[in-house]
Amino acid sequence: MATTTPDLYVPLSAGRVHLEPLTEDHREPLRAACALDDEIWAIYPYSMAGAAFAGNFYALLSDGRRRVYAVHDGDTLVGMTSYYDHSPANSSVAIGGTYIAPAARGGPFNLAMKRLMIDHARACGIHRIVFEVDTRNTRSIAAVLKLGAVREGTLRQNRTTWTGYLRDTAIFSLLPGEESAALRGVAT
Repeated sequence: MATTTPDLYVPLSAGRVHLEPLTEDHREPLRAACALDDEIWAIYPYSMAGAAFAGNFYALLSDGRRRVYAVHDGDTLVGMTSYYDHSPANSSVAIGGTYIAPAARGGPFNLAMKRLMIDHARACGIHRIVFEVDTRNTRSIAAVLKLGAVREGTLRQNRTTWTGYLRDTAIFSLLPGEESAALRGVAT
């Protein structure tokens, strides 16, 4: 008897966290959310600030390796996140490209969002979940560690950002059973 695996890139929702596949309808609300922290884009591989927003928004819509979600806190669009580098043959996927507006950062919202994505990935048969973080992004490193992810190493000067900076990328992974008590305790 054949079994089917759920699709990885589908709308996800739990409590006040709602993830919708990114569409043109999200353009202006996402622009507004991204404008709430213009300074953060200096440590991202691409900028979603000011004039750079339009071209990068359309690039995210058409990127074949990245499946971008519009992230909502209740009815308010507060950012974006994505699954990328999905390899069914290797039972792996990366989660990243996450931006959350300042008002939704630092509390349980990011944990709830990541739990929703991680639980769905596991339901789709994903064994290994990867996080790639610019080593300058200490807030994101702390958030990934809070999930229970294990730091595997650093790729030195492996990516040039939109500013021309040659960044180091910290690689983390999360295998089944490694989820932190903080992540397991978040209500979805």
